[in-house]
Amino acid sequence: MATFVFAPAPKWPVSEFVHLPPCADRGSHVLAELEALPPDLFAGWPVAVAARDWLVIDAQMGIAFHVSMSTRIFLIRHGATTLSAEDRFAGATDVPLSDIGREQVRRLADRLRGDHITAVYASPLGRTVETARILSAPHGLEVETRDGLREISHGRWEQKTRHEVEEQFPEEAAAWDEDPYTFAPVGGESGLAVTARALPVLMEIVRAHPGGNVAVVSHKATIRLLLSSLLGFDPRRYRDNLDQSPAALNIVDFKDPVRARLTLFNDTSHYDQAGLAIPAIPTARLSKWWDGPAVSRAAATPPPAA
Repeated sequence: MATFVFAPAPKWPVSEFVHLPPCADRGSHVLAELEALPPDLFAGWPVAVAARDWLVIDAQMGIAFHVSMSTRIFLIRHGATTLSAEDRFAGATDVPLSDIGREQVRRLADRLRGDHITAVYASPLGRTVETARILSAPHGLEVETRDGLREISHGRWEQKTRHEVEEQFPEEAAAWDEDPYTFAPVGGESGLAVTARALPVLMEIVRAHPGGNVAVVSHKATIRLLLSSLLGFDPRRYRDNLDQSPAALNIVDFKDPVRARLTLFNDTSHYDQAGLAIPAIPTARLSKWWDGPAVSRAAATPPPAA
């Protein structure tokens, strides 16, 4: 008996395995083919069949082994909105995409047109749903919304500028700058609360699409918090250390739902006006610590009174 790789159709020699074309929903096809095989084929072989694996069989040598598939998540921030230029807090506020934002997303859709995307998920807010619909159109897919992917709510800060918040709620603003992960403004959410609702949704999506390419459209803070959790960053520093531009593309590859690798981060080369893949140094999009003078937190804290 020859060597086979059991895949959707047809069967390829093992020597050609690395050249296999991408195919959606491999797992169910693999299991269907295995179920059709003679039941005594695996007699005496320690074979455990998993839905997310390719099973490689060499009957001549009497061996069988798995090649595990990974799930690729295109984690995407929505395009620019009508409030983006004003730098206002608009987490729970349902603001629409601007014309510039739609063009950013259209260019990203063209960039991803050749990728075999099998599902598209989005936060239920209008700006993410519209972004997801533009992205899904070339693939003929319906957008599935998940509430857990929505943006952090800033409570009574919503629709105010940072300057207005600092003037009206100085104590809240200072506490948030110090630790945005555990602190929440009145009526709003902490970063911890966002992680607790968003991470299980992402894990559910990964489990539902073994070996697939999936687009997930979310928001600036939510994406940064997810990446902090997946990669083991200190989540208290998510605003200091991570940026997300409008219509930015991130790629996260999952070997399984709890093992992830960041392959691409905050990439906007699809709409960069200069046509450059390397972005400029960011300004005015990160925390106050980044935008302000280069003074350490410790140096900025006055010593206690004698």
